[in-house]
Amino acid sequence: MRTTVGIIGAGPAGLLLARLLHNAGIDSVVLESRDRAYVERRQRAGILEQGTADVLRAAGAGERMDREGLRHDGIELRFDRRRHRVDFPALTGGRSVMVYAQTEVCKDLIALQLRDGGPLLFEAEALAVEDAGTDAPRVRFRHEGREDVLECDYVVGCDGFWGVARNAIPAELTQVFERTYPFGWLGILADVPPSHDELVYARHDRGFALLSMRSPSVSRLYLQVPDGTDAETWRDEEIWDELERRFETADDWRLERGPITQKSVTPMRSYVHEPMRHGRLFLAGDAAHIVPPTGAKGLNLAVGDVVTFARALTHRKVTGSAQLLDAYSETCLRRIWQAERFSYDMTTLLHSAPGATGFEDRLQLARLERIASSRAAETDLAEGYTGFPFG
Repeated sequence: MRTTVGIIGAGPAGLLLARLLHNAGIDSVVLESRDRAYVERRQRAGILEQGTADVLRAAGAGERMDREGLRHDGIELRFDRRRHRVDFPALTGGRSVMVYAQTEVCKDLIALQLRDGGPLLFEAEALAVEDAGTDAPRVRFRHEGREDVLECDYVVGCDGFWGVARNAIPAELTQVFERTYPFGWLGILADVPPSHDELVYARHDRGFALLSMRSPSVSRLYLQVPDGTDAETWRDEEIWDELERRFETADDWRLERGPITQKSVTPMRSYVHEPMRHGRLFLAGDAAHIVPPTGAKGLNLAVGDVVTFARALTHRKVTGSAQLLDAYSETCLRRIWQAERFSYDMTTLLHSAPGATGFEDRLQLARLERIASSRAAETDLAEGYTGFPFG
C-alpha cells in the first residue's frame, strides 16, 4: 500500500489532518488500532478554543458542532466563597470557546472521511515506523490478521503517548521535559443539568473542583484527589457532598445532584518531547506533549500541530519549498510551551499542593485577587484560555 501521508491514529488530530490534506488535494491513509465504536465513544476533552472551532468550520466539519455545541463566553472563578466571572469576548476582542465533546468531533470527522476521504483502517495496529530518516519512510502494521507495509512520503504520528511513532526518533537526538503532579482528578458524568451555564473553577482549602458539562442534560464534574486514588473507593453521595463543600458560595447558589453514570481518575502531568520531527516523521498531539487538563489545552494543541503540518505540506506542494516543513518542530513548540506555561499556571493557581504552607496558600489567594481586580491580569487569563494563535 502506498500514500503521500501515512497517519497513525484516528483521534481528532489524525482525523482532522486527513480532512485538511483531502481539502488540499493530498492523499493519505489513516491507521487506527481500535475499532470504530471505541473511537466514537472514548471520553476525552470537551472544550474547543476559538481557533479549533474555526478550523473545524473551515474544514467542513462544523455544522453539527454549531448546531449542538454550547458556546461559552466566559468562566467563573470561585475562592473564599466568592464568585468572579471572566468575560472572554470583552477581554479578547470577541473570542469564545465551544463545549463540544471529543467523541462528537471524532464522529463528525469519521463520517466525512468515510464519505469522501482516503482510506481509514480501523483495527489496524501500527507496529513500527521504519526508515524515518530517509525520503521513503514506512509504517509496518497488522490488519485483519496479517502484517502489511504502508509506504509513504511522510508519516505523522498522532498515536498518543503510548504509540510507536515517537520510538522511531533516535534517543540521542531527543530531550524530554516533564513534571508529575502529586494529585489527580476524580471525574464524574452525571445525568443532571449543569448547575451553572458556564464552567466553574473553584479553589478551596480542601482542594480544587471543576463544574463542567457535556450537554444541557449531562454534567461533567471533577474533584482534586491524591495521586493514585481509586475512583471506586468514593461513594456517589461522598462525591456530591465534597463537590458541595468546594463550590460553596456566600449567596444562594446550589449544586444540583443526579445519578452518576461514570467515574474515573485522571493523573496530572506535563510532558514535552523535543524535537517533534525526525526526517520525514512528524509527531502531533499526545505523542509529543501532554498538559494537565486544568487549562483545557490538550485537544487544542493537537489541532494546532496538524494545522501547522497541513499548511507546511500544502506550501511544499504549491511552491516546492520545504521551508515550513523544516520549521515544523520549532513552530509548534513555540505554541506548545505557551500552553504548557498557561496550564501550569492554572494548575498551581487552583490546586492545593500536599504540604503547602500558609504562605503558599496566601499567594494563591493573592493571585486570584489580582485576576479579579486587574483587567490586565484577567485579559492574560482570557487570552490563554481562548487559545494561542496557530503558527
